[in-house]
Amino acid sequence: MNFGEKLFELRKAKNLSQEEVAEKLNVTRQTVSKWETNQSTPDFDKIVPLCELFEIGTEELLTGKKPEEKKVFDEAKEEEKVLTKEEVRRKSAEVVSTSIFIYLLAVAGFIVAVAFLWIDPIIASAVFLVVVGFTTARLVRHYMSIPKFEKTKKEMREVEIFKQINGIVGAFCTIVYFIVSFTTMAWHITWIIFIINGLICQIIKLLFMLKEDKEDEK
Repeated sequence: MNFGEKLFELRKAKNLSQEEVAEKLNVTRQTVSKWETNQSTPDFDKIVPLCELFEIGTEELLTGKKPEEKKVFDEAKEEEKVLTKEEVRRKSAEVVSTSIFIYLLAVAGFIVAVAFLWIDPIIASAVFLVVVGFTTARLVRHYMSIPKFEKTKKEMREVEIFKQINGIVGAFCTIVYFIVSFTTMAWHITWIIFIINGLICQIIKLLFMLKEDKEDEK
């Protein structure tokens, strides 16, 4: 919205005619008309009287933005602040480490609830899955929201190593799952091995992050 359109809307909102505005500002009606059609702009000494007449701030008159709109815009710009690679890595390390802690609590709580407190495995499993689901959603949200950086050759090599380790750990946990399940026939509990597999992968990822931080400090 340009200045003339803004001035026209303000005048209509006050139910004032061009003649009335001109009279209050000691100018001619033609002058007000030229302002509204963007043929000319008010002199500097007319800006404050215009703001007082329409009961608005100079910023709103000149830019069309209300103070609260500017505040929202500034907050949005702050949220869009671009993080550096080091800041992203540290934030990721924080999210991963706290998620690992929650996973450990969930596994320990499930084992205690079923093996020692004799809580119904179905109820214990439901609570366990809610905690695990929440923590996993937290991890996914974090990794989907962080900016992407071009990886160096060293980082790409570490990613490949991480994938290979994950594959080995996943295969090992799958073998353990079937051995334990067929041996004990406790299929209602042994699926927790896959949760442990995810937990191990997150620990490995955290170790890689800590290793990178130490190298950066050097």
